Amino acid sequence: MNDAALYVPLEEGDLRLEPLAEAHREGLRAACAQDSAIWEIYPFCYVGEHFDPQFDSLLNGGAARRVYAVLKQGEIIGMTAWIEHGQPGWSIEIGNSFIVPALRSTGFNGRLKKLMLDHAFACGIERLVFKVDVINTRSRAAVRKLGAQEEGILRRERRTWTGRVRDTVIHSILRDEWVRSAS
Repeated sequence: MNDAALYVPLEEGDLRLEPLAEAHREGLRAACAQDSAIWEIYPFCYVGEHFDPQFDSLLNGGAARRVYAVLKQGEIIGMTAWIEHGQPGWSIEIGNSFIVPALRSTGFNGRLKKLMLDHAFACGIERLVFKVDVINTRSRAAVRKLGAQEEGILRRERRTWTGRVRDTVIHSILRDEWVRSAS
C-alpha cells in the first residue's frame, strides 16, 4: 500500500471529502473567514491576503500533503489533509484541519475523523498521527476523544506565521487500538 491510495473522495451521509481543487477556492475562502481569530494559533493563516498564497501552496503541495475540501450537504465547511509522516504505507498524519465555528462541538469533527481513520486502516495503514499545538486545548481534547494516545511534546518544534514559537503535542492511534475500540 502506498499513501496515494488514501487520497480518494470519501463520503458518509451528509459529509463528503473531495480532493482539493481550484473549484473549492471561493467556498474554502468563505469558510476560513468565518473565524479570523483561530488562525492566530495555526502554523499558517488562511484569511485575508494570506488565503490565496496558502491555497495555492495546498494545490501545489504534491505528495507530502494531500488536502481535502470538507463538505456538509454540498457546502464547503472546512479542510483536512493526509500529511506524510514516517514510513509511507505504514504511518500517516491527519492534519491541516479546520471546520467552521457553527459545526464545532456538534460531533461533526468526530464523524469526519472517524471516516478518515476507518478508511486509512482499511487501506492498510498501521499508525495515524495527529500533531496539535500545545495551546490548542479544543483540538487536543477532540483527538483524545477519538482514543488517540499522547506520545509527547516536541518542544519549540516550529515558528508559526505570527512568529510565535510553537510546542507540538504528538498523538497517535494504532490499527489494533482502533479495531478494538470499534468492536
